[in-house]
Amino acid sequence: MNKIGIDLGGTKIEGILTDENFQSITRKRIPTNQQDGYESILNSIKNLILQLSEESTEKFSIGICTPGSLSLDSGLIKNSNTQCLIGKDLKNDLKNLLNQDLSIENDANCFALAEAKLGAGKDQNLVFGVIMGTGVGGGIIIDEKIHYGRTNIAGEWGHHCLHLDGNNCYGKNHFLMILVYLLQMS
Repeated sequence: MNKIGIDLGGTKIEGILTDENFQSITRKRIPTNQQDGYESILNSIKNLILQLSEESTEKFSIGICTPGSLSLDSGLIKNSNTQCLIGKDLKNDLKNLLNQDLSIENDANCFALAEAKLGAGKDQNLVFGVIMGTGVGGGIIIDEKIHYGRTNIAGEWGHHCLHLDGNNCYGKNHFLMILVYLLQMS
């Protein structure tokens, strides 16, 4: 089965179609145009996936990495530098728009997991990955599993409350994370 991966960023949306061995078949990049709003981003992702799927001769799965995290309570996007995504049900909206199941995960978690499984962190028990683009983010991988923490932002070092009267970030929940829990990615 082929795979389509979408990297939703603050300024660009990049997609790749790979075969079952993760060999690239084709790759495309388009602007995010977040100023045009949430519906525009949904349609851009849909159109990009349709373009990539034209190069596939077989069925494909879809995985999307996004700025921000999914709320454990609601499944809605939180803590995103692409602010029009905040409070939106990106996973289900795309699933309904595409009429296909898909996986969605924080972009920094995806990056860190890829490094732990395939890159510089391969064969290491602990990997911390940092991405810097339109925003900044981090992911923690322990024994090849994403380390989420109690509010699903364990690696997002920019969203932790260090001073109770400090500035707000894109998220509504501010916690000092002292203990984090290891959760298996589904």
